[in-house]
Amino acid sequence: MKCLIIDIVDSVIETELSRYMQVDTVPVPNSAELAGMIPGYDILVMRVVPGITREVLDAADSLKVIAVCSVGLNHIDLEYAKQKGINVFNAPGLNGNAVAELTISKMLDLSRNTMAANYDVKVNHNWDKYKFVGRELRGRTLGIIGFGRIGRRVAELARVFGMQVLAYDPYLKAEDFAAGQAKGVSLDELLQQSDYVTTHVPLTAETKNIIDARALSLMKPDGVVLNMSRGGVVNEKDICQALREGRIAGYASDVLENELAGGGTNESSFVSPLFELDNFIVSPHIGAQSVDAQRDIGVYIVGKIRQAVGC
Repeated sequence: MKCLIIDIVDSVIETELSRYMQVDTVPVPNSAELAGMIPGYDILVMRVVPGITREVLDAADSLKVIAVCSVGLNHIDLEYAKQKGINVFNAPGLNGNAVAELTISKMLDLSRNTMAANYDVKVNHNWDKYKFVGRELRGRTLGIIGFGRIGRRVAELARVFGMQVLAYDPYLKAEDFAAGQAKGVSLDELLQQSDYVTTHVPLTAETKNIIDARALSLMKPDGVVLNMSRGGVVNEKDICQALREGRIAGYASDVLENELAGGGTNESSFVSPLFELDNFIVSPHIGAQSVDAQRDIGVYIVGKIRQAVGC
């Protein structure tokens, strides 16, 4: 049996699986490169790149398992994989605390202007504290779109800062919000009442562009949007315009619509007009990038693979 690992994952995966099978690790390929190397492999271990297209799946003549060391599966043609009898699974919830902590970190960065202040001191060699008057999270309202494991953890951390928490999730009941000590509201109510709006949803037809021009028009002019979920949940063209026109105060993201271009795949150009804006901060999809989360994910993935292939 052969396993191919195509991303940087915790070493426990290679160490443990090597006891039962041949394990090969390669740098992250693009879809065409993966199609060329996947024949003969029974197991594919990956994260969110490259896209697992029909061409890749057709080339995968021995593939039985795709193990995704993250939550989202929108990069895989799941229906076609199912038709071909390939077992696809992810690692839900194991990065929840890491993503939640990053969300709070970015809220603080935008609220206290830490990124701009750091740049002003280190690059401009200025020491002017009067330029960077921020605001506290205490007493503000946080609106959480998607109240699953990550959303609930964000709410828990926000309450420590003295924030009021609203949540929108059409798949939950009133008692679910109550259990998470949040007030369940409609999406429009959340947008209108929140000082900070954070998204924690998968990218689906339902959630694509859930934050668009209409949604942004409902927000407070000093409102802040945070996206730690997937590029495409926030319409980048619309939010860029809103930021330029001062209709919202800031946008912090860990994802971009074209982020696959940042992985060396050369499939598209890695640029965005958002990069020109001082009230936009971004990181390269590091939500799950903690040693704690990666270790937990690695142990879980090994267990799932062993269960799937009977080793």
